[in-house]
Amino acid sequence: MTGKSRAINDGGTYDGGTRPAASGRHVVVMGVAGCGKSTVGAALAERLGAEFLDGDALHPQSNIDRMASGTPLNDDDRAPWLAEIGRRFSASDAPLVIACSALKRAYRDIIRSGDPTVTFVHLHGTREILNERMNSRPGHFMPASLLDSQLATLEHLQVDETGVVVDIETPVQQIVDRAAEELLGSQDDAARFLVDLKAAPFNLDDSAVEWVESTLASMTLEEKIGQLFINHNNDYSPEYLDGVLENFHVGGMRYRPGPSAAVQEHIRYAQSKTRIPLLVASNPEMGGAGSCDDGTFVSTHLQAGSHPDKSIARRMGEVAGVETAALGCNWAFAPIVDIHYNWRNTVISTRAFGNTPEIVVERAKEYFDGISESPTVCAMKHFPGDGIDERDQHVVTSYNTLGYEEWNRTYGHVYREMIGHGVQSIMVGHIGAPEVSRHFRPGLADAEIRPATLAPELLQDLLRGELGFNGLVLTDASLMVGLTQAMKRRDLVPATIAAGCDMFLFFRNPEEDFGFMLDGYKSGVISDSRLEDALRRILGLKASLGLHVRTQLVPPAEALAVIGSQAHRAIAADIADKTVTLVKDTAHNLPITPETHQRIRLYGISGGADFTRADPLAYLDTVKEELEAAGFAVDVFKTAEQREAAGETGMNFMRVLSEEATADYPERYDAALVFANVKGFAQEAAIRIKWSSPMAAEIPWYATEVPTVFVSLNQPNHLIDVPMVKTAIHAHAGTREAIRATIQKIQGKSEFQGTFNENVFCDSFDTRL
Repeated sequence: MTGKSRAINDGGTYDGGTRPAASGRHVVVMGVAGCGKSTVGAALAERLGAEFLDGDALHPQSNIDRMASGTPLNDDDRAPWLAEIGRRFSASDAPLVIACSALKRAYRDIIRSGDPTVTFVHLHGTREILNERMNSRPGHFMPASLLDSQLATLEHLQVDETGVVVDIETPVQQIVDRAAEELLGSQDDAARFLVDLKAAPFNLDDSAVEWVESTLASMTLEEKIGQLFINHNNDYSPEYLDGVLENFHVGGMRYRPGPSAAVQEHIRYAQSKTRIPLLVASNPEMGGAGSCDDGTFVSTHLQAGSHPDKSIARRMGEVAGVETAALGCNWAFAPIVDIHYNWRNTVISTRAFGNTPEIVVERAKEYFDGISESPTVCAMKHFPGDGIDERDQHVVTSYNTLGYEEWNRTYGHVYREMIGHGVQSIMVGHIGAPEVSRHFRPGLADAEIRPATLAPELLQDLLRGELGFNGLVLTDASLMVGLTQAMKRRDLVPATIAAGCDMFLFFRNPEEDFGFMLDGYKSGVISDSRLEDALRRILGLKASLGLHVRTQLVPPAEALAVIGSQAHRAIAADIADKTVTLVKDTAHNLPITPETHQRIRLYGISGGADFTRADPLAYLDTVKEELEAAGFAVDVFKTAEQREAAGETGMNFMRVLSEEATADYPERYDAALVFANVKGFAQEAAIRIKWSSPMAAEIPWYATEVPTVFVSLNQPNHLIDVPMVKTAIHAHAGTREAIRATIQKIQGKSEFQGTFNENVFCDSFDTRL
């Protein structure tokens, strides 16, 4: 650490110059004994043209005597001393710098109670440097023996404190230069980080800017607070929407998917009931599927990255844009620009375009260009980047542990390219980046690492500053434990906006969260400048879509004809044919045809029922239908649970195994096909195959008995659990189009064209055999 510094705003954010208190007028130079508070404080005061006071001189004699005897001060001892420092600031109309240890947050709060505008300059150094300096100043009333006590007491500046941290390894003059640069340069930073509505990605003309400003000026405080929220509509009834819009004045909404006609009418009603047009978001990560029940599944992100034809991603984006726009949506929570480095990570294993920055950038641009043909803006996700940690931020905070330089070469490259390409908004994940945070905040302790949604150094120093992003920033879903484990709800709600997010995704309890945000503004956690900057970005995004001038915000019902259309399903079928991938066929089992392998034993593997309560093995009926249509005789394996549900008695896994695994297996079946559609969402940190029972009969023990083909309809990492299979196919989807294309290729009627990356082998030699 060589002279690096960082700043945090009065609103809990480092947002460059939106730091009105960081003006250099009233400053506390803080830190443990030996850090050079008095020396640096005096030099800084001279640079700022301020009076300097050494806080030690303000101690009552009783405190000085206790410290000289080697007795640490307690909080009761310090309270009147700290209050006196605060009083000195409040009594001074001139610039004033005071050197004071101010080790705890509570101590700094006492000082701020006298003058809330105080900025803290924390002089940070290693124990070795501090000890060396203390031993070089004999006669000082603070002995070196108290250093460890002070370090144990020290609480670093928190996200809602105005402050600057400067390393003390460099000469005094350089320390003063860095502190003064932060204190005096805040207004220049403000001009750099405040939104420019006429610049990309908003590109507003004068009339649109005027609409933003006049709308902002007309809003009540409650309307301003409401615009920060994106509601998740769990109810389609007009009464529900009336309550949300009238009581909470939300700026955007997402909805639970349903039939397209119901979704469209829901959106139409919502837009008709709000004074300020709504941003209506959907999750079109796979085309139209996921935005309504009858939308077209085109491909996953991984599927769109699993063929040399980059236009697959563009066509997925085109269908996504056309179908979601027909519903009345105007905001796509896509593309996903994570990089799937860790094969154990299953939250983005199918949702990332691949495992290199290059493939992610290429395909994400194609998707963006495709969806941008419709009146839709994008929110790429999940900054600062998923794919390193194997855990899922839905259930636990995860971390991108790359160093700053490596992050810049990988994820940083992706974000720079996409920002330059015009992406309008960025969804921030509940993902920490410890080494990147420490690049901007030297000395940040492990316990102080926060997910990016609460980390001003990532949102402001990095995203706004170094990456130059001028668009809108929103949190990922606020119900995720990756966020909620970080701090109390009443604190984290306003802290996300203070840290640099512009919108907050989903209420947990609407009344509570709205109140928390309002209280955060009234208490100063969210500053006026931060609130108004966020609102300008929200309104600016709406204006960039033309929502303020459109006469029809939702298309007529006839527009729904494009959803699930024959043309879109033909696109899906073509992509399925191109992307079904042969991962390995080391035993040369293929082709398998009705002429050579008539009798098929069919196994279905799923992750069990999830929160959707849908039948996890429903796809198996489609597989059976397609196999029989091709001329195969199909016998579907049933687990003990399935057989018992069908009315058989006395069932258990040992009985099933003894009946299934017999010596005459090759006489009963010519080949075995295993179709796995293992899914999971927000219920576990990582997904693996879970068999139906111990030593389950469906585990491919039979791979040594008959030609066996394993087909994954979702996850790419199954070979770690079934390395014994010699033929593995990744079909990417459980759609009829993908299943049909797979069966065609198993028979040799169509060539495999899909590609794969090394993640499929899960870093294990046996998976390649």
